[in-house]
Order: sequence, then structure tokens, then C-alpha cells
Amino acid sequence: MNRILFVLSFVLVLSSCKASKIKKIEVVKLVETTKSWNGDKLPNYPEGNPKITVLRITIPPKMKLHKHYHPVINSGILLKGELTVVDKDKKVLELKAGDVIVELVNKIHYGINKGNKPAEIVVFYAGTEDLPITVIEKD
Repeated sequence: MNRILFVLSFVLVLSSCKASKIKKIEVVKLVETTKSWNGDKLPNYPEGNPKITVLRITIPPKMKLHKHYHPVINSGILLKGELTVVDKDKKVLELKAGDVIVELVNKIHYGINKGNKPAEIVVFYAGTEDLPITVIEKD
């Protein structure tokens, strides 16, 4: 009888361990930097009431964005497609799905989707209530 109880206890312990399947949280650091993608040092955060903005932007195939600049620090991750970013000094960054970008601050640049599929990017802006996140450059 003791042997049967031992075997049953052992089976119950094994089955409960297998059923619980201990889950593990995984953390992957995508980027940590003090510089934008072209090597420029990021500026200090602006004074004022903080405002966080998160945008999901979809850029159609073969579309070129207007030249623009961001007065606030921002970073994004390209979820789908391809995206090329060009700064005023003709430095180029080629992004593919899964790549992270730490954007330029107060420097004119533009993006272009050279691919045949939409490019989808999520961008996080850390600014203040009184600052726009993007300013379009007038031609």
C-alpha cells in the first residue's frame, strides 16, 4: 500500500509540474543611446509640462515624405516594410521591419518608402505641451 501511495504521489508531482509550465518573462533591449541615428548628440529635454505622443504611421509604397524636422526627442520601430531616411547632409539610414530608429532632433530630413509594400512605423515622441512634434520644411 505504501508503495502504491508513493507511486501515485510521484505521478501527481510530475503531472502538476508539467501542467504548471513555469513561464519566464523575456526582456530584450532594442536601443539605448545618447545619439540619434546619424551620430548627433541628443539635446536636453525641453522645459515645460511633459507630453508623450505615440503615433503609428503608414507610408504607402514609393512615397517620399516632405522634408521636416522634430523639435523633440523621438524614437520608433519599423513594424512592416522598408524605410529610407536621409538627412540634410545626405547621410542615409536604411530600415527594415524590426529595426529601431532614434530620430534626428532639430535637423531637416525626410523618409522614403522605396518598397512595393506599405511601411508601418510606431514612433514615440517625448516633448512638452507647447512644442509641435513635427515641423514641415517649406520649399
